[in-house]
Amino acid sequence: MTAIFLKEFRYFFSNATGYIVIGLFLLITGLFLWVIPGEYNILDSGYAQLDGLFTLAPWLFMFLCPAITMRLFAEERKERTWDLLKTHPVSRTSIVLGKYLAGWSLTVLALLPCCIYYISVGYLAEPAGNVDGGAFWGGFIGLVFLAGTNCAIGTCASSLTKNQIAAFITGTTVCFIMFYGFDLLGSLSDKGNIVNFIQSIGFHEHYKSISKGVIDSRDIIYFLSVASGFVLLTIDVMRKR
Repeated sequence: MTAIFLKEFRYFFSNATGYIVIGLFLLITGLFLWVIPGEYNILDSGYAQLDGLFTLAPWLFMFLCPAITMRLFAEERKERTWDLLKTHPVSRTSIVLGKYLAGWSLTVLALLPCCIYYISVGYLAEPAGNVDGGAFWGGFIGLVFLAGTNCAIGTCASSLTKNQIAAFITGTTVCFIMFYGFDLLGSLSDKGNIVNFIQSIGFHEHYKSISKGVIDSRDIIYFLSVASGFVLLTIDVMRKR
C-alpha cells in the first residue's frame, strides 16, 4: 500500500495537478477572505475570526476533491493499466487504500497553508492574539474529515467509469447531495424530530458541530464510517471488474 500511496502522491506533483489544486484553493480562499468585499471578508467583518474560511471551504471541496480523485481508477481503466497493476503482489484493498489516501493527503496539504490566515488574524486582533483558537482548530479538523469523505466519494466515482469527466460530475453531485441535499430534504418537513433525523444523515450537520470547536466522538465516527463505506464500495466495484 505504501508503494501505491507514494506513486500516486508523487504523480500529483510530477505534473501540474498538485500545484494547481493547492494554488487554486489558496487563491480563491485568499481573495474571498482578504480582497473581495462581502460576508466572507475578514476586514469587512470587523472581527478577528475565520468563519468565512470554514463556510467557503466545504463548497470548494465539493469540486476540488472529485477533481483530484477523478483520474485514480478512470485513467487506469482507460489506459488499460489496471490489469497490469493487478499482476503486482499487492491486494486490491491496498491499491484502493493507497490511491485514496494519496488524494486525501493532497487536500490536507492544501489546507495547511491556511494556518497563515490564523496567524495573520492573530496579529490584526486587538489585543494581539485575541482569536478563538478552539473554533479555528475545530473547524480545521472538521475540514480534514470532510475532505476525507469527499475524497472517498470521488475515488468511488472514479472506479465506476473510464471517463474522468463523468467521474468528476458524479463525484461532485454525490458530494453536494451528502453535504447540502439532506438539509434541503429536511426543510420540506414541519416536524422537528423528522427534520433533525434527515439532516443528521448529511455532512453539514456533523461538520457544523465540529466547526464550532466541539469535537464530539459521534461526529468523528460518522465521517470515518461514511468514508470507510465508500472505500469498501470502491474495493467491491474493482473486485467485480
